[in-house]
Amino acid sequence: MGWVTEVDAIPQAGPQRHTVVISAGHSNRDPGAVAHGYREAEIVTEFRNLVSQALARQGIRHLTDGDGTDNWPLNKAAALAGGASIAVEFHCDAASPSASGTWTLSRDDQLPLAVKLCHATADALGIRNRGAHPEDAGQHHRLAFVSDGGGIVHELFFLTHKQDLAAYIAGKRGLASAVAGVIAAAARAE
Repeated sequence: MGWVTEVDAIPQAGPQRHTVVISAGHSNRDPGAVAHGYREAEIVTEFRNLVSQALARQGIRHLTDGDGTDNWPLNKAAALAGGASIAVEFHCDAASPSASGTWTLSRDDQLPLAVKLCHATADALGIRNRGAHPEDAGQHHRLAFVSDGGGIVHELFFLTHKQDLAAYIAGKRGLASAVAGVIAAAARAE
């Protein structure tokens, strides 16, 4: 388990009120989408680590689904998410080369946070905001991370879209900081 408890003290920001889990989609055994020489599982594992570092800088204790290049399978990540107030799993979408943007899937009670994640991601990368969707939307009906864990599945961008990928590569650190800021605010909210 990857508890991150050594975090910066940010007294003016207020106390953390909610538990946080961040997860990388797929696992060490499942590469997810593969396009343009990149594998989804590797991208989201690196991104999870960047968000973890940004959360620590923002004073938020949190749990991850592995350390370094370790990326747990879905059943373990969903179980971990089930014990948290806020749980976000990162993915990259894949479709036709023209499909672009960011979006989320979540239960209805997590839609307000999901909307904020979509806005932060679209703004940071300069890509389309496809919006926050309920868990029964489209082909991803009843994903275990959402259905069993109560978390949010956050599709950061389309790996199959060259401009989305280029925007991510150029802006991933800024994106991690923006996403961590949204999660940190939610973790401190009453």
